[in-house]
Amino acid sequence: MAEKLVVIGNGMAGIRTVEELLKLAPDTYDISVFGAEPYGNYNRIMLSPVLAGEKTINDIMLNDEQWYVDNNIRLHKGKTVSHIDRRHRKVVCDDGTEEAYDRLLIATGSMPFVIPVPGNDLPGVVTFRDIYDVDRMLEASKDYKHAVVIGGGLLGLEAANGLMNQGMSVTVVHIHQTLMERQLDGPAATMLRKTLEARGMHFLMEAQTEAIIGKDRVEKVRFRDGNEIYADLVVMAVGIRPNFQLAKQAGIHCERGIVVNDTLQTYDPRVYAVGECVQHRGATYGLVAPLFEMAKVCANHLAMHGIGRYGGSVTSTKLKVTGIDLFSAGDFTGNDQTEELVFQDAARGVYRKLIVQDNRIKGTVMYGDTIDGPWYFDLMRDNTDISDMRENILFGQAHLGDSGHGDDNRVAAMSDSAEICGCNGVCKGDIVKAIVDKKLFTLEEVRAHTKASSSCGSCTGLVESILASTVGGNYSVAPHQKPMCGCTDHTHDEIRKAIKEQELKSIRAVMNFLAWKTPDGCSKCRPALNYYLVCQWPAEGLDDYQSRFINERVHANIQKDGTYSVIPRMWGGHTTPNELRAIASVAEKFNVNTVHITGGQRIALYGLKKAELPAIWKELNAAGLVSGHAYGKALRTVKTCVGKEWCRFGTQDSTHLGIEAEKLTWGSWTPHKFKMAVSGCPRNCAEATIKDFGIVCVDSGYELHIGGNGGVKVRATDFLCRVNTEEEALEYTAAFMQLYREEAHYLERTAPWIERVGLTYVKERLVEDAENRKALAERFRYSQRFMQNDPWAERVEGIDQHEFKPMATLNLNELQRVS
Repeated sequence: MAEKLVVIGNGMAGIRTVEELLKLAPDTYDISVFGAEPYGNYNRIMLSPVLAGEKTINDIMLNDEQWYVDNNIRLHKGKTVSHIDRRHRKVVCDDGTEEAYDRLLIATGSMPFVIPVPGNDLPGVVTFRDIYDVDRMLEASKDYKHAVVIGGGLLGLEAANGLMNQGMSVTVVHIHQTLMERQLDGPAATMLRKTLEARGMHFLMEAQTEAIIGKDRVEKVRFRDGNEIYADLVVMAVGIRPNFQLAKQAGIHCERGIVVNDTLQTYDPRVYAVGECVQHRGATYGLVAPLFEMAKVCANHLAMHGIGRYGGSVTSTKLKVTGIDLFSAGDFTGNDQTEELVFQDAARGVYRKLIVQDNRIKGTVMYGDTIDGPWYFDLMRDNTDISDMRENILFGQAHLGDSGHGDDNRVAAMSDSAEICGCNGVCKGDIVKAIVDKKLFTLEEVRAHTKASSSCGSCTGLVESILASTVGGNYSVAPHQKPMCGCTDHTHDEIRKAIKEQELKSIRAVMNFLAWKTPDGCSKCRPALNYYLVCQWPAEGLDDYQSRFINERVHANIQKDGTYSVIPRMWGGHTTPNELRAIASVAEKFNVNTVHITGGQRIALYGLKKAELPAIWKELNAAGLVSGHAYGKALRTVKTCVGKEWCRFGTQDSTHLGIEAEKLTWGSWTPHKFKMAVSGCPRNCAEATIKDFGIVCVDSGYELHIGGNGGVKVRATDFLCRVNTEEEALEYTAAFMQLYREEAHYLERTAPWIERVGLTYVKERLVEDAENRKALAERFRYSQRFMQNDPWAERVEGIDQHEFKPMATLNLNELQRVS
């Protein structure tokens, strides 16, 4: 017989715990829920948009009454529990209703604080906490015009905005000098106030309410300095207090809230508590994200799994006022041991401040442009050393790939672990996976499957950008410190370590050893596993043909019409008349309509049929041309200028060095595409400072640069070091590529990889440790012994012939006749 679980509180924290419990152990408990309000479970933090007329009550309902029925949960709605009988293990309502329990979950939330002044109980004085409060404000807005909101914090400003949208004249009364003093510093608060004043909101700052005046209804508000203002409606929005009186009366230990341990258990081992009523490690929480983190841990222990622990939360804040973007997290004021990094553009209404201690972010506040908020939050939460990015960190997450545009591209550059929806604890990787796996195409579908953007709604823009980038094209992410995919609980680093230490040499061996959840993996893990195996075991690792993307399977780039392009390699951008004649001959023989000079100093043939590819490659091979790997996660090109051989500004023979670098590195598989360049002088005609690895020739030798990329959003390289000879430059080339190959995650470009591990780390491995550099270079050269076989020539000889032959030839006329 199932044990009885009673939940006191039908709010977001309590029901989220029940939801998590149902996922883990749906049949463990007979569940009863008591809620004082006559509704199902609704999204309390979306009351602001309801007040503003942007949503309805139905829009914010999370679990309607049918959900309780479907999950065999008894819902006692509209009933207030007045007594907990711990001795007999039962709860009693004020109407006499009783329920026995084996386990009790208290989720009574918080109560709005009402300032103790005369007249605070007059009709027309309301708080802002539940649907009943919103209904009273909406009714008042129909008949009255003047509203006073006491409290210039987050809740007060949202209430004021909602009442303004209902047509009321609103004055915000605040006891402090600046608005939202718990979330914003002075400059950001000033910018916020100016924006709200421009919309018509009025403010009385440093004003202390003395009394609320009226006979049958509120008429005025009087302040300590003697001033009075008219008011038809007064909204108390000065804060909340944990609602723990019920637990305290039952003898459960309480201080500022119900005291719980890291498993959300109270001093009574049969009683758990979550949400705003809780005090954990001396802290109470009023935001949703920590409540949901508690819920997950509590459910884990109620399900008797016993492995989750709640260690407290780092929180961030966003304002739910349409058209106003602000973000704050952590300690944004600082102290004597911290320093401030500040960017401000008053004309654009943009402000950013980072509080830094020992090169680690301790807090941030942003106004106007907040898209990098989740990134800063990630850096703060992960205690990342920002030494190597300090110079540009205020400008945001600058590294991008070669595709995308605008803010959507900045979202695409976020890591998989970046938290997008703080209310529900949803990371970017969760959203992308849901979009791909569930074939989601609308914001509402994403909300339904992930809950992202379904609570406060302030992350809607980010979620929409992720949706656009994921549905709109071939978008890949480079997760770190998260499971590789849904097929496993292991991270990329853990999998690579297992492959090396356990000498796993096939995808099946990896899946068996690491207990893969799915029998054959998925399109995300199979290509990654295949790359890791080829990288670790170049001689004996099994390169699984079926685990590569289509472009790598057929060694040509598929185009939007289903045809293919062929791009032969031209060493360092250098070619010969014989090679050009061969390309021209192929173009004429196979009726190639488009012959194009690429940005990588090569010639591309477009519009080729798949079945023609081996014949085309055969003719190109005859002229000495090999695959350019323009289709692969591999070395693409080494771009050069003519250098000192012809250019009067050239300092070194950049063409020769570029050719040698390409001959050294061609054929190497890498986590993502890899581009190189060698410029003959600091004028940098070959654009070496926006490549994954760039060499700039100078009078005294060669400057080496790493981690750049071009595209719409250019990411300049980081300077690695200077060397004296070509031999040294080539050694660094091999060593850097091998370090990247061995340690980056699959589909992670060099720029985000360097940002993740730090330029200092790369320098330590390559520049400061000569022995390690030489070992890396040697491993790279060893691997190249098995990689530098032209895949075009191999397929001309008959490898993978089936890939280039149609499965069947269909006679459409015959099919139509038969049908």
